[in-house]
Amino acid sequence: MMLRKNPLINLFIGSFYRLPAPININYLWNGGSLIGTFMVIQVLTGLFLSMHYCGNTLMAFYSVNHIMRDVSGGWIMRYIHANGASFFLAFIFMHIGRNLYYKTYYRKGAWMVGIVLLILSMLTAFLGYVLPWGQMSFWGATVITNFVTAIPVWGETIVNWLWGGFSVDNPTLNRFYTFHFLFPFLIIALSIVHLFFIHQTGSSNPLGNFSDNMKLDFWPYYGVKDILGMFLSLFFFLLLVGFSPDYFGDAENFLKANPMVTPVHIKPEWYFLFAYAILRCIPNKKLGVLALVFSIVVFFFFIFSKKKVLPSLGYRLVFWIWAMNFIMLTWLGGCPVKDIFIFMAQISSFIYFFFLFLLMVI
Repeated sequence: MMLRKNPLINLFIGSFYRLPAPININYLWNGGSLIGTFMVIQVLTGLFLSMHYCGNTLMAFYSVNHIMRDVSGGWIMRYIHANGASFFLAFIFMHIGRNLYYKTYYRKGAWMVGIVLLILSMLTAFLGYVLPWGQMSFWGATVITNFVTAIPVWGETIVNWLWGGFSVDNPTLNRFYTFHFLFPFLIIALSIVHLFFIHQTGSSNPLGNFSDNMKLDFWPYYGVKDILGMFLSLFFFLLLVGFSPDYFGDAENFLKANPMVTPVHIKPEWYFLFAYAILRCIPNKKLGVLALVFSIVVFFFFIFSKKKVLPSLGYRLVFWIWAMNFIMLTWLGGCPVKDIFIFMAQISSFIYFFFLFLLMVI
């Protein structure tokens, strides 16, 4: 009884242990706990890796090799961190997809903060991809940061500030390292705000929001579901780390960055490929960058869509077409620059935006 008088314990009990949860939510509502699990993994492994990483263009590549070869347990720490980013972003995509499917974006506060978290997570992943200072890291940073020059008037100035000079070099790496270290703490803070908005209205469910008398305590009814989801996800995650840790990597990144040699096929990590495909298929640079930014910013506009508790059959059909097209765009983003793939990406880009518009109006 004395423990329950502690405000921190009361906050925990009210937020998780005794949290009223709808009686009919399923395993698709595990997304938040899985994202939280991998966020903790990323922060902890990142802290340990930062103790051995050297943020200098002359030493960065070799410091990563030092972590892999000489540091006790360094290889497993690095592979967990590298592949954890893929799982983290994958669960964020699925979490947003579930909210689109069940039309829970009308809870404006939680939805807006969630999209900000998506943008910050993708930006943090991009900054981290540059740190190993391999060929694809260097050229990926060069290509992506160059797109900022599409901003009228101030574009060149902003790019020079990002680079800390007139090309991607040591100041760029130092700045990316600093921001990559700091952004996760901002993500954690915004995640708490996200949970606050969710707990204000309560969790959604497949049939809409019920009254309070149709809810159960979070523990043990849904806590055990979250724990099962964590164990299954970690099982497949450790299979990947143990047996195919470089599956999502690029062969070019095993070579030290060389500004004098351009890779034949420059492409980002898989979780950026859908936006990269949209960017690459538009001939005009400014329009391409605008489309890339809008491919994510467009989700903010869902708060203006008409509130309907139950999605119609037509809405769900549109959603699945959009989801399959999202996978197609991701595949096209990793394809070589050929006319057939560019043409297919143009069609898929149109479907991406058009069907998102349909999801907002249906």
